[in-house]
Amino acid sequence: MADDQDVTERLERAVRAAEAALIEFEIAVETFRIEVENFSRLHEQRLGPLYARLEELDAQIAEAVAARTGDPDDRRRAAEARAAIAPMPQVSDLFQGWLDSEGFSPEGYAMLTGQTVQEPPRVRPSEEARKVYRELVRLCHPDLTVDASERDRRDAFLSRVNQAYARGDADVLRALADEWERGGPGPEAAMGRGEELYARLEWLASRKELLADAAKALEDSAIGSMLRMAGDDPDGMLAEIAEGLRRRVAEREAELAGLLAG
Repeated sequence: MADDQDVTERLERAVRAAEAALIEFEIAVETFRIEVENFSRLHEQRLGPLYARLEELDAQIAEAVAARTGDPDDRRRAAEARAAIAPMPQVSDLFQGWLDSEGFSPEGYAMLTGQTVQEPPRVRPSEEARKVYRELVRLCHPDLTVDASERDRRDAFLSRVNQAYARGDADVLRALADEWERGGPGPEAAMGRGEELYARLEWLASRKELLADAAKALEDSAIGSMLRMAGDDPDGMLAEIAEGLRRRVAEREAELAGLLAG
C-alpha cells in the first residue's frame, strides 16, 4: 500500500509539473500569436495604402509609356499593370480570419455590422501589460482543472484576458486580475488517481505537441518570419518599411510627372 501511495504521489507531482510547463508554453505561443496578428493588422493598415499607391503609380507610368510609344508590348505591359491592381478576392480570402468554429470573430462581426475595428496601438504590448498577462494566465488557465464546468468558466475568462492583451490594455488586465482574485479559482476538482493520472499526462503531452505545431506554423508564416526578424522593435520595423515605401512613392511620382510633362 505504501508503495502504491508513493507511486501515486510521484505521478501527481509529474502531472503538476507538466501542467505548469504546458501553461508556460501556451503563454509563449499565445503571446507570439497575438503579436503576429497585431503585426499583420498594422502591416496592412499602415503599409497597405502605400503599397496600393505604388501599384497605381506603376500602372500610370506603364500607361504613360504606352501612350507615348504606341508599342504593342508597352500596351500589353500597361494592361497587365492595371489588371494587377486590386484583384478580385476569392470567397476564402474574404472570410480568412473572420470565421472560426465559434462563429464570426469580433473583427468579422464588426465589419458585417458596420462597426469600427479597433486598431491595436502597437505590435508588442507594453512590458507592464505583458507582466500582468503572464501572471493572470498562470492563475486562471483552464489546464489547471479537470472539472468540466470550471474549465468552461476559465476558458471564457481567458478569452477576455487574451482580448485585453491583444489591445495592450494594461488597465483592463489589472481589472480582470482583481475580478479573478475576488471570484477565486472556482471549485477544486480532486486530482485523479492511477489510470486517470496517466491519462492526464498523456493528454498534456498531446496538447504540447499540438501547440508545438501551431508555434511552428506561426514562425514559418510570412508575417511570423518578419516579426522574428524585427527582434525587440517590431513597431520600428514597420516605421522603417513605411519610410522606404514613401521614398519609392516619391520617386515614382517624379517619374510619372516627367513622363506626363514630356
